[in-house]
Amino acid sequence: MKLFSAPLSLFSRKVEIALREKGLSFDRQMVVFSQDRGYSPKHPDVLAVNPKGQVPVLVDGELSLYDSTIILEYLEDAYPHPPLYPAPPPLRARCRQLELFADEVMLPSLRALMHRTGPRPADPKVWIEWEADAKAAESVLSRHLQDLNQKLGGSEYLCGSLSVADIAIFMAVLFTLRLGGPSIAEHRALSEWYARLSARPAFAVVTGEIAAADLELSHPITGEAIA
Repeated sequence: MKLFSAPLSLFSRKVEIALREKGLSFDRQMVVFSQDRGYSPKHPDVLAVNPKGQVPVLVDGELSLYDSTIILEYLEDAYPHPPLYPAPPPLRARCRQLELFADEVMLPSLRALMHRTGPRPADPKVWIEWEADAKAAESVLSRHLQDLNQKLGGSEYLCGSLSVADIAIFMAVLFTLRLGGPSIAEHRALSEWYARLSARPAFAVVTGEIAAADLELSHPITGEAIA
């Protein structure tokens, strides 16, 4: 099994966590990435599989797949133990919806913060405009974090046991924090959940690698940078 990934790809890292939680061996190919040029030049093997030229791309035997959600669903079907989707249909649907929430509801706000790890524009007014958008996005993210805290309540995981929902939401929260977004400190259930997942080996490997990649590839976020 081979996975085309990238150092700071939220979606690829979701798949990496799932592969590790399932105990599956995989060969990882990191594609070229820089804050200045993004994913350029794009990897030819990725382009051959994904018309959008994006990672993750998973190759398992003769099967090649793209899109993190489809890859995760395939892994569950092909390698069902340990499961990362709940068995009861209502919980399974909740799990899928929470993954979608992370990927499609939280992500637009996260994108508004991503300039913070890239090079500053030559025109200071552009940065001011970007930060105005980021501040608005932070307000939205704060509401999302509060909602997630309420959803967790006293539960250890979002859907009964560890699931794709936890993986997807964890990555969205991780990116919120690494991009200088709102803190989770005031959300006790969410903070405890995040700490609990961070201690799991599969999650710890990914968070450590992302932190190392930021040191190498990203511009540091300081108080002045987001003031």
